[in-house]
Amino acid sequence: MRRGELFRVRRPDGDVKVFRVFVVVSRKDLCDSRHSTVVCAPVHSAELGLATEFRVGPREGLVRDSVVRCDDLRSVEKSRLTDYVGSLSPAKISELDNALRIALDLE
Repeated sequence: MRRGELFRVRRPDGDVKVFRVFVVVSRKDLCDSRHSTVVCAPVHSAELGLATEFRVGPREGLVRDSVVRCDDLRSVEKSRLTDYVGSLSPAKISELDNALRIALDLE
């Protein structure tokens, strides 16, 4: 698993959906480590117009246009990230980085 990859997770904790797609946002060292979890951002079909969201869609392996919401970061067990959907392009990784900077109030 790598940063920027999208995975479908069944019955994510605290979510009403049967499944939700998440984008891995953790750094490579954490993804490659023995640590059992990584930090992920959820994908939603409804856009709220937040600066911490960016659009994704079929180019990233999704069925429909959606948004990644970086205000709702979650720790997800690596063992639950088994249903690979797709990955973000370098341009989308830049959008992810920008949304994370805003969400975490980083310069």
